[in-house]
Amino acid sequence: MSLFTSYHFEGKKALVRVDFNVPLNDRFEITDDTRMQASMPTIEKILNDGGSVILMSHLGRPKDGPADKYSLKHILFHLIKLLNGRTVKFAADCIGQEATDEVSNLKAGEVLLLENLRFYKEEEKGDIDFAKKLASLGDVYVNDAFGTAHRAHASTAIMAQFFSPENRMFGSLMNAEVSNAEKVLHSAEKPFTAILGGAKVSDKILIIEMLMNKADTIIIGGGMAYTFLKAQGNEIGSSLCENDRLDLANELISKAEAKGVKLLIPVDSVIADKFAADANTQVVDNNQIPQGWMGLDIAGKSVATFSDVIKNSKTILWNGPMGVFEMEKFQQGTKAIALAIAEATQNGAFSLIGGGDSVAAINMFHLANQVSYVSTGGGALLEYFEGKQLPGIAAIRG
Repeated sequence: MSLFTSYHFEGKKALVRVDFNVPLNDRFEITDDTRMQASMPTIEKILNDGGSVILMSHLGRPKDGPADKYSLKHILFHLIKLLNGRTVKFAADCIGQEATDEVSNLKAGEVLLLENLRFYKEEEKGDIDFAKKLASLGDVYVNDAFGTAHRAHASTAIMAQFFSPENRMFGSLMNAEVSNAEKVLHSAEKPFTAILGGAKVSDKILIIEMLMNKADTIIIGGGMAYTFLKAQGNEIGSSLCENDRLDLANELISKAEAKGVKLLIPVDSVIADKFAADANTQVVDNNQIPQGWMGLDIAGKSVATFSDVIKNSKTILWNGPMGVFEMEKFQQGTKAIALAIAEATQNGAFSLIGGGDSVAAINMFHLANQVSYVSTGGGALLEYFEGKQLPGIAAIRG
């Protein structure tokens, strides 16, 4: 049992670091509230115990102090809705007199949302005095922001030192994130298949190398597949390619071979004559993409091979789409992979979906409840799998 589960919050003011860095449209409406929903069980547990909750988060990347478009007041109404109408107050600052006054008036069962932490440069600098001011607002510190666990910021890594070990802990989301990641990292049932997509090989080098020691099969999709294809002498037309990484791609292919890991690269593509939703398209084998055309999705043969491997897997990690799934013409590959993962999960496989685009895709195709776990942390999950120590986790574990 985790410390959070057994802790009784009655009469306590709990400072909870959440990741409410949600996407907003130009009318300040939330377009995806996954991260907010994910922290609700943590907040509800504290309130149901008879405690009060002080929420800390960042939103966006404000450059020069406070800016209305990055204010957390825009998410207040939605937060009240998610908490079924409970009392949620808002402090227009995260430290200082206003924050202190709001906290001192906070009653059991109430929630206070502090203004954007990144309105202070000290947050990202990991400033100890800023962390101390935040820490002074509560009795207990709960880190539930896995999405920022890889950042050594004041509210994610520095604050914990101002609380005794029995008064600092992971929330239920953070516990779930860590235990699901560790399940894949340390006790994956075989066959284990990792599916990696996205634009650049350079972004995924470390995770590919780490997974070669764990996975039976690594499936490569998305824009980075064309770097591998060109490295092997294929004509890739105007497809995305990191020309300075061709030797590296060949090295990775050789390493996989030496370790007995299957590295699967797409054999065919849906190609387009421009990067646009209304582009002309055709399906070709990946050794004959014409000049002026670019691969924007995997096609039928690749889909069939990849799906077959996925359906016969017992552990599946998916990080990165197979194509430009945001455009309808180029989403079939990503959708097919998502469906294959859902089918494998239904047949008893454990599936972990991580990384912003994979999560967006699994939500777009309404399959989030048909996989084992959808991670809220893109960069954090990647770094965890790369074997790096995450400051937000280390600070709590002490």
